[in-house]
Amino acid sequence: MDKYVIDGGKQLHGSVMLQSAKNAVLPLFAASILTEKRVVIRDAPNISDVTCMAQILRELGAEVSFSDGNVTIDSANASCHEISSALTKELRSSVFMLGSLLTRFRRALIAYPGGCDIGLRPIDLHLNALKRLGVTISERDGFIFCACDRLRGAEILLDFPSVGATENILLAAVKAEGRTVLTGAAKEPEIVDLQNFLNAMGARVAGAGTDVIEIEGVKELHGVTYRPIRDRIEAGTYLFAGAACGGEVETIGVTPENIRLLLHKLRENGCKVHVKNDKIRVESNGRLRCNRRIETMPFPGFPTDLQAQATALNASCEGCALIVENLFETRFKYVPELQKMGADIEVKGRTAFVRGVKRLHGARVVAGDLRGGAALVIAALGAEGTTEVLDLSHIDRGYADLREKFRALGAEIRRVRV
Repeated sequence: MDKYVIDGGKQLHGSVMLQSAKNAVLPLFAASILTEKRVVIRDAPNISDVTCMAQILRELGAEVSFSDGNVTIDSANASCHEISSALTKELRSSVFMLGSLLTRFRRALIAYPGGCDIGLRPIDLHLNALKRLGVTISERDGFIFCACDRLRGAEILLDFPSVGATENILLAAVKAEGRTVLTGAAKEPEIVDLQNFLNAMGARVAGAGTDVIEIEGVKELHGVTYRPIRDRIEAGTYLFAGAACGGEVETIGVTPENIRLLLHKLRENGCKVHVKNDKIRVESNGRLRCNRRIETMPFPGFPTDLQAQATALNASCEGCALIVENLFETRFKYVPELQKMGADIEVKGRTAFVRGVKRLHGARVVAGDLRGGAALVIAALGAEGTTEVLDLSHIDRGYADLREKFRALGAEIRRVRV
């Protein structure tokens, strides 16, 4: 097990080239088995979730190779419709494989997916939508078995704009017979990216980015070489770190409109925000004021994946902030670790009340999930003294070269084997 040792209190200066978006790349891996032709995903991030997804495809019989940041997937010989419970429990995004497996094999057997421990994430929306497409589903002993003779287009209404369910429906409907109309779809940029990827393979999908997506089933899909969008959550993480530490931090690669509300919140903190094309620069003097209220919502609302990082910033701002988590009921599990660093935060249910303190101090803390771990790193960079952040396995799931990127900005951060 590794840990970060961070000497805080250093201003950050410089630019960060962002990695391809984790939440975009993983559905593209799932979509790659929709064709027997070769698929190349360019600039795939070197993170453990990508490695795990590659292993899932290999277990299905696909050939997956990595070279110079690119991933080549050849699923011509894929023949297995079962995913081992060890891999599904490790990676939440394995649930995307349901739609792809059904399209390719008309069968799918997976265990209930895992990932970060941030609360219940039921997949009823996924399963009910698949039933509308003609899939029979049985569940027992923690496994889900899906089967169909053929997939048929249908009208589907989601009660909640679930990102995963929306993407699963696209993957299941793209080669279904007839037309599928999905109402109540999630609007995240990563869904638009999946639509663009599928259409580059010969699919006929329209409407991603709105709440109504239409899919005309096609008979075949061909191979493609594709570069995913850059990671808006990684962008927010580095921008929040720049705000917390003071200095100037620029991110390169993300469309500003995709993090519009985040930039508004940073201005509310007292930061100066400069935007030019895909370059976003935040200037901070390190003496900021709290946001009055941050409430997570589906896109274009404030992302739940940036809630922990925003809380870490507000913990050392002047005033008080109210942080409301609407999507996951136990996503404040990182708060006791911030409290070890001197944060004054009170959590009641899905709400955290933050009283800003003048400065956090170093401590020994544990990263219990991906985004909570990123929040601890941000807090440590802005704190007085030395902080040890233990259990980097969660952070490694979503951030490539985090230590190197922060060091390039001027941070004192080391990775040490425990």
